[in-house]
Amino acid sequence: MKKIFSTFLLGFLPIFVLAQAGHIMQGIGAANISMGGAATAQPIDINGALQWNPAGISAFNTRIFSANAGLFFSSPELSSTVPTSGGPMTGVTKDDRGVSIMPALAMVWGKKNSKHTFGISAFGISGFGVTFPESSSNPINMPQSAGGFGRIESEYRLMQVGVTYAYKITEQFSIGFAPTFNYSSLELAPNPLSSPSMTKGYPVSDEAIAFGFGGQFGIFYNSGKGIKLGASYKTEQSFKEFDFENKYLDGSTAPNVKFKMNYPAILSAGIGYSKENIDFALDYRFVNYENTDGFAEKGWTPTASVAGFGWKNISVISAGLQYKGVKKLPLRVGYTYSSNPISNELAFFSTPATAIIKNAFQLGFGYEFTNHFTLNAAYHHGSSGGSTSGLLLSPMMISSSNPYGAIPGSNVSYKMSTDLVMVGINYSF
Repeated sequence: MKKIFSTFLLGFLPIFVLAQAGHIMQGIGAANISMGGAATAQPIDINGALQWNPAGISAFNTRIFSANAGLFFSSPELSSTVPTSGGPMTGVTKDDRGVSIMPALAMVWGKKNSKHTFGISAFGISGFGVTFPESSSNPINMPQSAGGFGRIESEYRLMQVGVTYAYKITEQFSIGFAPTFNYSSLELAPNPLSSPSMTKGYPVSDEAIAFGFGGQFGIFYNSGKGIKLGASYKTEQSFKEFDFENKYLDGSTAPNVKFKMNYPAILSAGIGYSKENIDFALDYRFVNYENTDGFAEKGWTPTASVAGFGWKNISVISAGLQYKGVKKLPLRVGYTYSSNPISNELAFFSTPATAIIKNAFQLGFGYEFTNHFTLNAAYHHGSSGGSTSGLLLSPMMISSSNPYGAIPGSNVSYKMSTDLVMVGINYSF
C-alpha cells in the first residue's frame, strides 16, 4: 500500500491545484454578471463595457463611478481510487475553504456630444483557492508519512488595472483600446511545481508575486434602430515568472523553483438588441489556452515535475435579458456556457480544476434611488455539469506506449458547484 501511495506522491501533486488558474471570470460587477457576462455589443453598465469591449464606453455621456463586491462560495469535491492487493481503495474529500471576496472598481468620463470617452478600472479577473483537509480514507489526501499528500491548500489572485479610451468615428461607430496592468500572487502547499525529494516529499512554497501587462482593442456599432454589434480582442497577459521559495515539511530549505503562467488571449464578438423596455445581449468568446505560457506545454519533466497543463482552447457563450417595464426597477436574467479545456487523457494534470463551470445561471435587478444613484444586485449559481475524470499518472510508469505514465485501475475525478451574491452601486455625476 505504501509503495503505491509513494508512486502517487511522485506523480500526482505537480499540478494538483494550479490548473484552476485558467479560470476566466464570466462577468464583472453585479449588472454584468446578472446578464450572464454578455456586454460586447450591449453596454448596459460601465463594468461590462470596460471588461469586454473598450469601445463600448462610448455609449456613456456622463461621469459614472461604480463599486461592486461579491461573496463567492465554491464546493469542489475530490475523489480518487487506487488499486491495492485487497481490491480498489476509494475515498472522497470535500473542500472546507469557505467564502472568498470579489471586488470591482470602475469609473468612466463621458460628455454629451463629445467624441472622446475615458475610463479606468480595477477588477479581480481571476482567482482561486482550495483547502482539502488531510484524510484517512481518500488515498490522495492521506498523510505524507503514509505516502499520500496530506492537507492541500492554494491561494491565487489576479488583479487587473485598465486605462481605457474610446473614440466615436461617427455617431454609430466607435473604436477603443486599453493597456492593461496586472498583479498576481500564488501560494501552494505542497508546491506542485517543485521536483520531489525521495525522502522528504514535496516542499511548501511561500507566496510568490508576478507582474504582467497586455492590452485590449474593440469596435462597437449602434445602428440607432435597436441592433448593436461589437467585437474585441484581449491580448495574452504576459507575466514575469513566479519565483517560489520552498521549505520541506521538516522545516529544512528546499530549492527555489520558477514558473511562468500567463493569462490567455480572449476574442469576443457580440450582438445586442434594444427596443422600448427590452435589452438583449448575446456574446461568444474564444479563449486561447493552447498558445498560452503555462498551459500550452504538457507532460512531465525529467525530474518528475510537470512541463505544463496541456489545456485545450475553449468557447464561452453568454446571454442576458434586461426588462425595464417596472419603473426604477430593471430586472435581469442571464446564462453562461463554457466548454471544458481538459481532455480525459490529461485530466489528472488538472485535478481538481475547480474553475471549470459548464453551466451558470444568473438573476439580478437594479433599483434607481435617484437619477444619480443606482443599486445593483446579482445571484449566480454554476455547476461543472458532472465530473472531470481520468487515470492517475506517474512519471515512474512512463514508457513508449504509455507517454504520460497512466496507472491501470486508478481514477481521479472532481465535481463542483459555485454560488455568488454580489451588490454594487453606480453613481452618475
